Amino acid sequence: MKVDKDTSKVAQTADQQKQRKKTKVYLLHSDEAQADKLIHPDMQILIGHVRFRHDSMYMDCDSALLFEKTNSFEAFGNVKMRQGDTLFIDGDYLYYDGQTQIAQLRENVKMVNRNTTLLTDSLNYDRLYDLGYYFEGGTLMDEENVLTSDWGEYSPATKQSVFNHDVKLVNPKFVLTSDTLRYNTFSKVANILGPSNIVSDDNHIYSERGFYNTLSEQAELLDRSILTNQGKKLIGDSLFYDRKAGYGEAFDNVRMTDSINKNILTGDYCFYNELTDSAFATKRAVAIDYSQGDSLFLHGDTLQVVSYNLNTDSLYRLMKAYHKVRMYRVDVQGVCDSLVYNSKDSCLTMYRDPILWNEGQQLLGEEIKIYMNDSTIDWVHIINQTLTVEMKDSIHYNQVAGKEMKAYFIDGDMRHIEVIGNVQTAFYPEEKDSTMTGFNTSEGSLLHLFLKEKKMEKGKFDGKSNGTMYPMDQIPPDKLRLPTFAWFDYIRPLSKEDIFDWRSKRAGESLKPTTDRRPKTDKRNLINMK
Repeated sequence: MKVDKDTSKVAQTADQQKQRKKTKVYLLHSDEAQADKLIHPDMQILIGHVRFRHDSMYMDCDSALLFEKTNSFEAFGNVKMRQGDTLFIDGDYLYYDGQTQIAQLRENVKMVNRNTTLLTDSLNYDRLYDLGYYFEGGTLMDEENVLTSDWGEYSPATKQSVFNHDVKLVNPKFVLTSDTLRYNTFSKVANILGPSNIVSDDNHIYSERGFYNTLSEQAELLDRSILTNQGKKLIGDSLFYDRKAGYGEAFDNVRMTDSINKNILTGDYCFYNELTDSAFATKRAVAIDYSQGDSLFLHGDTLQVVSYNLNTDSLYRLMKAYHKVRMYRVDVQGVCDSLVYNSKDSCLTMYRDPILWNEGQQLLGEEIKIYMNDSTIDWVHIINQTLTVEMKDSIHYNQVAGKEMKAYFIDGDMRHIEVIGNVQTAFYPEEKDSTMTGFNTSEGSLLHLFLKEKKMEKGKFDGKSNGTMYPMDQIPPDKLRLPTFAWFDYIRPLSKEDIFDWRSKRAGESLKPTTDRRPKTDKRNLINMK
């Protein structure tokens, strides 16, 4: 097919003329005009009420220099640019290039686009892309926020703005500082693109990537962002925060540190309500108490902290763990189905088949109450079907059973045990060199046991008792174990990593409780927290 070159040229020329016509700057008015064809053949000097039009943009000033060849002009004094009823730009000086459609405004520049105002001393505005940008400091304001930075850009069409270097967003409820930030004046969403801090009277958020909706006051934060509130620090691979509702959620590799109470909550999901000072964690949840020299690690399917009587002198907290609870510290370990720690009386209660180990001692019953003093064990109360066992070797065990048991500690070591009601003992007295001298079985109603260096040293019955001492070589086989004897070393937590490995009692070895002592979930607080 043959193309007519002349026809093609005509079409191109028409397009070029159309483009030139579209970009021509028109002088609409001037009180006075001057020109010197010899010195400045392409320049007109315009004085008084000067007005230009370029397409839909009208531009006014006190005086101007018009360059017709380059389709451009310089404007001085009371410069005003108007486009419809949506865009207004004022300044002291303007250079406008009609070919590129770029306006360069200087000194006391003010751009107004509906509800948004931009103030700066150096603004370039690109009409083709409907984009204004400043580079020597500026302030952008809307109904909600005031943003300042060294460099910034704003698009009246998309309402999108970008800020770099010393960025500061001021909101009546918080202040956001950053190095790089995107902000939309329509949605009021700030897009965090670099290290940023959001500080309010109540908390502090640090994030390097995420979104913050300044209208709904909700944030979605990534890259190990941090929420800090009243001594508590919540960190996770990602965070969701609702300032109005007063709660935060953390996902994956979560760590919540309470520097005041010296404990840490970890897991793969954590919920924190700053209004009720309550939290819960799931998915490999662990509570770590580091108030003493050795940290206590506690794991359960779900860990929950609930505060009561906030902002009063009667403030107290409940820490609940359920189910499949395992805890480990170098000097003490424990397992149970669930537990509750009450800060009001510093009591930790273990429910349903609880077992507690302290060095070579094993204690168990239907329920175990551990009373703390400055985070160390003060005394332990074991209720119903109580049993304490001390392993001498793989064959010989010191054993005491009763209805109720109270164990008293000094500096973290068990020193004195009271066994109350239906007391039965199977005990190996020793010489000073730890040689067993015989085997003693006895029964009574109240027994005092005394320990030294974490071993049973002696026992004493109050009231009537009866017993039998057997030489070591004449112990009847049926007397070696009390009827309730059990040794649960196979489920004892061996390390802080072992708390995740739940091991149940063997069939038939679980206690049959006389009453249901399991804690009831505080559904009211869970609903409030969500």
